[in-house]
Amino acid sequence: MMRNGKTGEAGALAAGAAGTVAGRAAGAAAGAQGWAVGGAAAAGGAVGAGLRGCAEPLSTAYDAALLDLDGVVYLGGDPIPGAAKALGEARRGGMQLAFVTNNASRSPSAIAAQLTGLGVPATAADVVTSAQAAAHLIADRLPEGAPVLVVGGIGLRIALRERGLRPVSTAAEQPGAVVQGYAPGIDYGILAEAELAVRAGAWYVASNADATLPTARGLQPGNGALVQVIVTATGTQPVVAGKPERPLHAEAVARTGARRPLVVGDRLDTDIEGAANGGADSLLVLTGVSRPADAVLAPPRRRPSYLAHDLAGLLEPHPEVTAAGGEFRCGGWSARAAVDSGQLELTGTGAPIDGLRALCAAAWSADGITAEMAAPALRLLRFPA
Repeated sequence: MMRNGKTGEAGALAAGAAGTVAGRAAGAAAGAQGWAVGGAAAAGGAVGAGLRGCAEPLSTAYDAALLDLDGVVYLGGDPIPGAAKALGEARRGGMQLAFVTNNASRSPSAIAAQLTGLGVPATAADVVTSAQAAAHLIADRLPEGAPVLVVGGIGLRIALRERGLRPVSTAAEQPGAVVQGYAPGIDYGILAEAELAVRAGAWYVASNADATLPTARGLQPGNGALVQVIVTATGTQPVVAGKPERPLHAEAVARTGARRPLVVGDRLDTDIEGAANGGADSLLVLTGVSRPADAVLAPPRRRPSYLAHDLAGLLEPHPEVTAAGGEFRCGGWSARAAVDSGQLELTGTGAPIDGLRALCAAAWSADGITAEMAAPALRLLRFPA
């Protein structure tokens, strides 16, 4: 998956990003040191400034897609309709695919096998997990062979061993770090061991801080919710390796050698904010957690560059949203924000996604837009509010 001749520069970028991350506060202080070689910053645009137009398919405008998995390619164990076909066409057109997941519970080889079984051929080298990003951070701080207490699944243990670290399960081993990632079998006993180790001075690292996990049955507690057990008991906040922090995407850029990456995801608070943190463009798909109303109400750091129903959006040009006299137009739709009268107006006909693009541009141009103001326009588009 790595491109010869480019991996050195990308690897230096990744190391620089990972080395400067010491939690959310430090990440904000070092925010100018993004990981994206291309993207909005290189194109002269400002991240979060608004939707972008693209005259050619995204799969030819960008050299690599950094794809989230759950909610984008599959939902729980079920494939998202059309995802495999779209990714196959994007890959045949020359776009590299890197599967970048905040889920640290499984190994890259297991994830690659699942993808292949769903019709998306992949190898372990195509998969980048938050477990790998977390292990990278810890290996940069602790000596080889150091014990690390693991709260999580096999993916974390494999990632630590690959970095020369020794996974342990008890505070009695005097671990230099505690690393926590999602796994369905986490119980009180291992959380208690982690709490004891953190109180004793172990460095606390979380693979990711997603509060929820999308499943076929709906949203369920994610690693961010489980992390709060130790945070509440110790008062210690973890360093976060996964999205929206920079180490995970930086590692994906290093592996692909991408010069102009596009982050693709279903969550504004991880995928899209993570792209903004790295200075990259992003595509929000509406097949997972974030819904149309969330996009309309998104704060600046969580505003995507592009919107699409699903991964077929990689294969299409994206129309520009034009603005004149406070009116925003896309396709056959026109939107205007009239905050004083408490209205977000939308008129026209055409593809609903174009209407959503116009509506987002109008909402993002004004302050004080609320869910109640957006609801009538979203109903006109037949999107759930």
